[in-house]
Amino acid sequence: MTNTLDAPDTPAGPGSPAARVSADELPGLRRRTSAVLIGSQILGGLGVPIGIALAPVLATEVSGSEALSGLAPTASVTGTALLSLPLAALMTSRGRRPGLVLAYVIGALGAGLVVLSTLVESFPLLLLGMAGFGAGSSANLQARFAAADLAEPDRRGRAISTVIWATTIGSVLGPNIAAPVGHLFRGTAISEKAGPFVFAAGIFLLAAVVVGALLRPDPLLTARALAPQGDGSPAGRSLRAGVAAVRASPMARLALVTVAVSHTAMVSIMVMTPVDLGHHGAGLQLIGLVISGHIAGMYAFSPVMGWLSDRFGRLAVIGLAVGLLSCAALLAGTAGPSHGQTAAGLFTLGLGWSAGLVAGSALLTDSVPQAARAAVQGLSDLTMNTAAGIGGAVAGVVVAQASYGWLNVAGACLLLPMAALALRRALARRTAPAAPAAPATANAANAVNATEAVGATEAVGAPATPHDA
Repeated sequence: MTNTLDAPDTPAGPGSPAARVSADELPGLRRRTSAVLIGSQILGGLGVPIGIALAPVLATEVSGSEALSGLAPTASVTGTALLSLPLAALMTSRGRRPGLVLAYVIGALGAGLVVLSTLVESFPLLLLGMAGFGAGSSANLQARFAAADLAEPDRRGRAISTVIWATTIGSVLGPNIAAPVGHLFRGTAISEKAGPFVFAAGIFLLAAVVVGALLRPDPLLTARALAPQGDGSPAGRSLRAGVAAVRASPMARLALVTVAVSHTAMVSIMVMTPVDLGHHGAGLQLIGLVISGHIAGMYAFSPVMGWLSDRFGRLAVIGLAVGLLSCAALLAGTAGPSHGQTAAGLFTLGLGWSAGLVAGSALLTDSVPQAARAAVQGLSDLTMNTAAGIGGAVAGVVVAQASYGWLNVAGACLLLPMAALALRRALARRTAPAAPAAPATANAANAVNATEAVGATEAVGAPATPHDA
C-alpha cells in the first residue's frame, strides 16, 4: 500500500487544508520545487543587479553630491539585513511561499519608490526605496534554503548550489538589459537611469506570481509533515528557539561563522577593487570585465561546490573556501598595476565565496532541528548581510588610510576564526565515536525520518552515502 503523509499548505490547525503527499510522489515534488525556485531566481537575478549598477548613479543625480552616492547601495544592503528576521518569522509560522512572495512584493514597492524619488527629487525617499528594494535580495537568499527543505540529506549541497547557480543567468543579463530598457523611457517624465527600476518592479512582481502560484505544496511545511513526531511543535519554531539551536550546536555555530565571514571578506575586497583598478589606469570596460569574472566565479561554479560538499563533506569544502579566499587576498593584494593578476584574484574570490556559502548553508541546515531551521536560516542572512554592510563601509576607510593591499591583509585575517573553528570541528570528528547505522526503512517518508535521527553524523562533515539517505 502506498504510504501517504499530511503535508499542510498552511499551518496545522482545525480545518487547515492539507495535501496528501505519497512517498512515490516525493522525487517529483523535489524536482518541481527546484524548477519553481530556479525560475524565481532567474527573475530575481534580472532585477537585483539593476539596483547594484544604477543606485550610486541615481543617488548622485538626486542628491547632487558624489559623496553621497555610496549611501544608496548601503541602504539596499541594510534593507536586506533588516528584512531577514521578519521574513524568517513569517516563513517559520506560515511557510516559504508567503515569505518569498512578500519579499518580492516589497522589492517591487521599493523599486517604485526609487522611481518616485527621482520624480520628486527626494534623496531620503530614494534611500527608503533602496531599503525596500533590498527585499529582492532577501528573497534570492532565502530561496537557497527552500531548495534544501525537501532535498535528501546527501544531496542538500547540490540542491542549494543549483538554485544559487540559477542566479548567474539573471546577474549576467540584468545589467546588459538596463540600458535598452532605459532607452524606452526617453522623452518621458521618468529618466533613463530610473526607467530600469520600473522593469525591476515588474520582474519582482512576476517572480511573486510564479512563487505564489506554483510553489505548492509549500516545501517547508511539507518537510515538517515528514519530520519525526514532535519535531515540528510551534514552540520550537520561534526565533528564540532558533538562536538556542545555534548555541546548542557547535556545527551550527561554525556554519554561521562560515557564511558571515565568507560574505564579509568577499564584499569588503570586491567593493574597493574598482577603485584600485582606477588608480592603476583601468577604464570602465576593463573594470566591468573584472567584475563580470568575479560574478562568474561566485555563481557559475556553485554546482561544483555543491557536489564537493555532498561528496567529501561540508568541512572539506569550508577548508577549500578558506584556501581560496586566502589565495584571492594574496593575488589581489599584491597585484599592483597588473590588471590580469587582479582579475585572477577577483575570480578566485568569487570561487571562495561560493564554496563558503554553499557548504555553510548546507551545514547549517544539517545541524539544527527541522522546526528551528527557518528561524536559524533567517538569523544567518541577518548576520551575513549586517557583517558585510559593516565590512563594506570599513573597507573604504582602510583603503583611504592605508591601501588596497592592507585591505586584503585584513580580509585574510577575517578568515582566521573560521579556519580555527573548522579545524577544531575536524579534530573533534576524528575523535568522536562512530554513530550507529540507521535501520533500513520501508518507504521514503520513514527514510527521511531516519536521516533526521542520524543527522549528527552528517553534520560533522562526513560524506553522505546512499545508505544515509
